[in-house]
This record gives sequence, structure tokens and C-alpha cells, in this order.
Amino acid sequence: MFTKELLPELRLRWKKIQALMKAEKTDVCIFCDSVNLYYTAGRVFSGYVYLPVEGEPLFFVKRPSVFSEGNIIYIRKPEDIPAKIAELGMTAPTVIGLESDTLSYNEYVRMAALFPEAKQINSNLLIRRARAVKTHYEIEKMKESGRKHAAVYAHVESVFKEGMTDDELSIELEYISRRLGNLGLYRIFGTSMEIFMGSVLAGPNADNPSPYDFSMGGEGMDASLPVGANGTLLRPGMSLMIDMGGNFNGYQTDMTRVFSIRQLTNQLALDAHQLSIDIQEEVKRMARPGVAVKDLYEMAMEKVKEHNMEHYFMGHRQKAGFIGHGVGIEINELPVISARSKDVLEEGMTFALEPKFVIPGVGAVGIENTFLVTADGLEALTVFDEEIKELI
Repeated sequence: MFTKELLPELRLRWKKIQALMKAEKTDVCIFCDSVNLYYTAGRVFSGYVYLPVEGEPLFFVKRPSVFSEGNIIYIRKPEDIPAKIAELGMTAPTVIGLESDTLSYNEYVRMAALFPEAKQINSNLLIRRARAVKTHYEIEKMKESGRKHAAVYAHVESVFKEGMTDDELSIELEYISRRLGNLGLYRIFGTSMEIFMGSVLAGPNADNPSPYDFSMGGEGMDASLPVGANGTLLRPGMSLMIDMGGNFNGYQTDMTRVFSIRQLTNQLALDAHQLSIDIQEEVKRMARPGVAVKDLYEMAMEKVKEHNMEHYFMGHRQKAGFIGHGVGIEINELPVISARSKDVLEEGMTFALEPKFVIPGVGAVGIENTFLVTADGLEALTVFDEEIKELI
């Protein structure tokens, strides 16, 4: 199932989840979502991770039939699990955690019926809290992703050609990213958000609202995926926001930079971009373990109002209610940096900070970086020039 080298890392993760299970008086958690399988087993497979509150998990596998070590039990269907548990002399759980946020209704009913006497809780609430604080292994994965992510942005100036459309530039960057090892998959928590390898927003298209809970929108190339580039011709005076995702090893980084087609002369846009950088610097000054993330949001809003920029902040025609979000295996993990968030920063958390603005007729400006929370403050995992770069 997993290499011997990975086993100490997985044991750290199991213990983190089990500590939360003890606090919630949960006997067993069963995971089958691909993200949670990857976190608890080190790989994606068809089957279930059965994690008791004490001891090591069992791996009930349907496919592939190639594993031979590591508490592997092959089954044909989930209904086989209770009998296998009984054969091992394990007692049936009285409180069981199921992924009620991500299972379909039919799947949830089926899983709940395995132990009909047990009370069910939402195991996603537990594992997302565990995943929010990264291990040293995970942090190194994210640092690697951040380095490769920045390397993609270094190619923007060389691939830009006069007369390009936004989607043509996006395709060039997608190709470079894949050549650098990008897996091409962006996992998002929840069922109501989709995107393909990130977003390139040129000029007025940035003001097209998206149905998804993203900070920026875009019309997209088709009504089946209404977000991002829409075929806009890249004309002088436009801002060009590039928000391509980085997933080079299963762990993602989020990063946004702004370019301009020739010189950007709109003073409002230039001021807003500088304000985005200033907000980031103030967050870097404030953020420490123990700081409530809502305080970061409130500070950002105060600075925006001081500069009379609230009309453009986090969207113009439609606004996002957050300025940052956790990043890891999924692009939208905990903590959420918003006014109503109850999250508190902890050492080892990783989050993307994205104070952005949409200036009508010009486009989107602002930056986004992925940060690691350390005992001494924030460490940037995505490092690239933050000023607006002119494309000519």
C-alpha cells in the first residue's frame, strides 16, 4: 500500500486524526474520498480506510489488486467490512465518522447501514482540521511545488506575443507547467467549484462574475465551465492577472501575479495593486501562531476603506467574502481568512493570501502568495517579483 519510508509520516497523520477523534468521542472514522485516502494511505485507491481511535488503520481495498502488505484486506463491497471486523475480534463502533460532506446521499446511507446502531458524525470536520497543520514532509512537498510554480511564471514574458488572446497565453503556460511536472489536477473541497489548471483574466473579463466561490471570476470559454479566460484579445492598457495553480506532487500552491499589455497607466489600478502588496506586508507583520484569522481580514478591510477602495476589493460586480484560504492537497483547506471565521493560526498551517481588486474597464490587480505559518511568522512558499510586469 505504501513504502516503508512513508510509514513514519503516515503514523504522524493517523495520530493527529486520532487525537481529534478522542476529543469528539469517536470510535472509528471511515474514509473513501480520494483526498482523504491520499492523506491517510499515501495513495489513491478504490476502497476504504478504517481508522480506529487507537491503533493502526485497516485498508479495505476493492481495486487495484496489487497490494500485499500494510493491513490490507480485499473486499468486493463495503458491506463486507462488518464481518471482516468481527473476524479480527474488533468490536463494532458506537460512534462512527463518515464523510457526510463529500459522500453522495446513496453512498452515505449505504455506509451508515454498515453499523446501524452507531451514531454518525462528520469525519470531514475532523480530518480537515488535522490536514490544516502540515507535517515537515508535507511542508517540503509544498516548498517544491512553490519553486516549480514560480518557474512557470518566469516564462510569461517569453511566451507572450502581440495579437494573442488570453486563452492562447493560458495554453502556453499550461504546456510549460506540464513540462515542469504539473499533474494537471486541482482538487477542490466541495461539489460546486471547478477550474482547469487556473485562470488567466484579461481586461474587462475580470469583471464577469463566476458562479463559483472564487475571489475572481471570468466568463470562461464555454457555459459548461464559466470561469477564467474567454478569448479576450490582449490589447494595450489592459491588466492581465495570471492565477495558475501549482500541483507538482499532490500538494498544491496558489499564486497570482499581474502583468500589463504594454504600459498600465490607470492610476486607480496602480494604487490598488500597491495596496494589495501593503495589505500582504501588514498580514506578514501580524500573523503568528495564536492569531485569529478574522483579525487579519478586519485589518485588510480597514486599510481598503482608508483608501476608499472597497468598491473594487475582492471583485467589483460580485465580491468574495474572504481574502485567503488554506492550501494543501486541496486548494481550499482550512483556515479561511474571513470576517466570520473562527480559525486561529497554528504553526505548520499553510494558506494563500489574495487581496485583489477589479478595476472596471482595466481588469484585475493584486497579488496572491502561499505562506507557511512558523513560530516566528510567515514564510513565503511562492517567491516571484510582485510588481506589475509590462509585456511588450
